[in-house]
Amino acid sequence: MTDIQATDFEALDRLEAEEKAKTPTKKVNLLGLSPKKMDEFFTGLGEKTFRTQQMLKWIHQIGESDFDKMTNMSKAMRAKLAEVAEISLPEIVMDKTSVDGTRKWVMRMPGGSSIETVYIPEKERGTLCISSQIGCALDCSFCSTGKQGFNRDLSVAEIIGQLFVASQSLDTPGEKRVRRITNVVMMGMGEPLLNFDNVVDSMELMLNDFAYSLSKRRVTLSTSGVVPMMDKLGDVADVSLAVSLHAGNDKLRDVLVPINKKYPIKELIEATNRYLEKLPDRRKATIEYTMMKDVNDGIEDAEEIAEVLKNTPCKINLIPFNPFPNSGYERPSNNRVYRFRDLLHERGFIVTIRSTRGDDIDAACGQLVGQVEDRTRRQQKYIDLHQVNDSDAV
Repeated sequence: MTDIQATDFEALDRLEAEEKAKTPTKKVNLLGLSPKKMDEFFTGLGEKTFRTQQMLKWIHQIGESDFDKMTNMSKAMRAKLAEVAEISLPEIVMDKTSVDGTRKWVMRMPGGSSIETVYIPEKERGTLCISSQIGCALDCSFCSTGKQGFNRDLSVAEIIGQLFVASQSLDTPGEKRVRRITNVVMMGMGEPLLNFDNVVDSMELMLNDFAYSLSKRRVTLSTSGVVPMMDKLGDVADVSLAVSLHAGNDKLRDVLVPINKKYPIKELIEATNRYLEKLPDRRKATIEYTMMKDVNDGIEDAEEIAEVLKNTPCKINLIPFNPFPNSGYERPSNNRVYRFRDLLHERGFIVTIRSTRGDDIDAACGQLVGQVEDRTRRQQKYIDLHQVNDSDAV
């Protein structure tokens, strides 16, 4: 290398250093750090890991996002945190309450798309339905969310931020706050197992004694059947499991839940049983079954479900279809729902019928849509298809 070449490289290094100095260092959003990653953050600052417990309590239990108010930390520590970290919360663009008490938040994410989160109050509990993706990578035919297409996975901060926002809105303030959210279900927008790492870290925060301290029985992950990730989940978590079944034969489920073409019912049920076998207690899976008029609501359908689930510890949740424009499906009559339930009862299953909550604010099961900048173009194809159908009808 000549002296001229060496000088050139030194000049380039100097220019790069100057540009780097001009670019502000991105602060770490502590809202999205799991306990393990919070330990790593404080260790990197030369601090002891007991700071993790302090920070988790300030953020998730007390609901504080201002470092200056974290009074059990020194001024120097708080100043250092302000330099390198932040607690950045989701932007709330809508907060609406149904006549039945169901509450829905629409939150705008970086990039412009929005997701939805729903709180469902009941006598004995309060359940928060959390989204894991912007839109959904799957395309279940009866789900409005799927028709919005897919944008991206949510980060841990964006997932746990939904619980933070809801807790701040619903709970009494202060360190000894009374928590109204007793249950969390990963049943909002998206397929949680397709955002595996971020969902697992988020659930770890939900369960942590210094964060939200929820029972593993009261945190439920719902999946349409991503079989390999169900097995992986069983190796790292023991939350409750809900399985979106919706049909008792592969021919129908291929139409309703297209991922069935890759992981058919037999594989899905086997994976469900493997997951339950790994749990330290005798917990049952929840089988979700959306009922659609003249599609999957007949006695023969109930017989198929009973046969499929005969060796699986489970309870069955029947969900009468919640209509949305151009879905092509209708809600079954109450008589057909009750008849379906009664046959399953006769076969020895625990069966509940999910009451429709929040449909006046489009917060019912299958109605969550948000505002998705669709990278799949599925949303436009769906619109184009129905415009063609409408013109043909005319």
